[in-house]
Amino acid sequence: MFTKLTHSTFIHGAGGATLWQNQLKLLLDSTGEGIFGIDLDGRCVFINRSGAEMLGWNAAEVLGRNMHELTHHSHADGSHYPDTECPIFNAFRRGLPCRIDTEVFWRRDRSVFAVEYSSYPILEGKEVRGAVITFVDITERRLAALALQRANEELELRVAERTRELSLALGQLRKLGAYSEKIREEERTRIAREIHDELGSLLVALKMDVNWMDKRLSEQEQRSPTDVQVTRERLRSKCQSMSRQIENAVVNVGRIITDLRPGILDHQGLWAALEWQAHEFAQAAELTLDWHMQGTAHVQLPEPLAMSVFRIFQEMLSNVARHARASHIRVHITVTPGELNLLVQDNGCGAKAQAFDAPHAYGVMGMRERARHHEGHLSMTSFVGQGTLSHLRIPLNTAKYDPDFVG
Repeated sequence: MFTKLTHSTFIHGAGGATLWQNQLKLLLDSTGEGIFGIDLDGRCVFINRSGAEMLGWNAAEVLGRNMHELTHHSHADGSHYPDTECPIFNAFRRGLPCRIDTEVFWRRDRSVFAVEYSSYPILEGKEVRGAVITFVDITERRLAALALQRANEELELRVAERTRELSLALGQLRKLGAYSEKIREEERTRIAREIHDELGSLLVALKMDVNWMDKRLSEQEQRSPTDVQVTRERLRSKCQSMSRQIENAVVNVGRIITDLRPGILDHQGLWAALEWQAHEFAQAAELTLDWHMQGTAHVQLPEPLAMSVFRIFQEMLSNVARHARASHIRVHITVTPGELNLLVQDNGCGAKAQAFDAPHAYGVMGMRERARHHEGHLSMTSFVGQGTLSHLRIPLNTAKYDPDFVG
């Protein structure tokens, strides 16, 4: 039959060990968890090999020692931990089991390790004889949990930061959209005004001249030869005037069309259009121009990319005209098999770096959005009194190399 396991068995079992008790000891020593028992005074009455090794002691050295004073005497920060507050002792003082994973045990060398332990009262009938405690070292689990917590906190910070960035970007895009719409409306208004003021007035004048000619011609049959000769001279003069008006109309139409989309971009390609735009700008703004272009031979960009590069270049020049007060401008364009580099540098008044990131810097914002659409990047470098350098870099993964293309 089974031997009854009692408090006296733990204390006096060494002198009368049985086969069953030896098997129980082997069973306890074979587990990876630490297990020890204490009597009502908190003294150790047994401890398995794993428990003793985790605490840094030999099992024989632990027997009879007060386990709270030996391994649970202080909190993790070193402050005193009275046994009256110890959940292990409360297991037999109040007969209540517990499971704790927020405390530490102390080793023989005064080092600590995070521990998860459970304490259950040892009962003989209804009488509490002590407690049995199982514990495991959860240092790695705690470190993993802390690492996971830090990772979650870092992720939350990144998500929050990214959310702020996206909100900011969304706000800027909305402002840019509103600004672009405003510019489009202003451009429509300008074009409408030019058509009304210049082309409209020219067409009205031509209509009046045509009506005058029709009236003079209808009167010729009733006039003398002398009057006919005079009328003929006046008609010739009127035709010459009409011809000049038509020429002016053609020039105005061509200028409006060029403002909308330069024909040279379609007929001769991006590189010729950039060179034409640079020289036109330098002449109109009365600036000296340092023009350099390299590596563009036989390189043809896709139409959307070419248009974006051209519009960015126009905006760069527009910024020089509006803000720089420069007397010289340098334009260098370099194309390699993998990248387009376009630099525009002026010797003007310059600006503070933060000016290019201001919420109202819609021109710069628009250029950057165009560049970003093609996986490119636009940088603006400037110092007050030292001019501004605009640098556009765009990868040319989709560029075509056409030996017959002239650009």
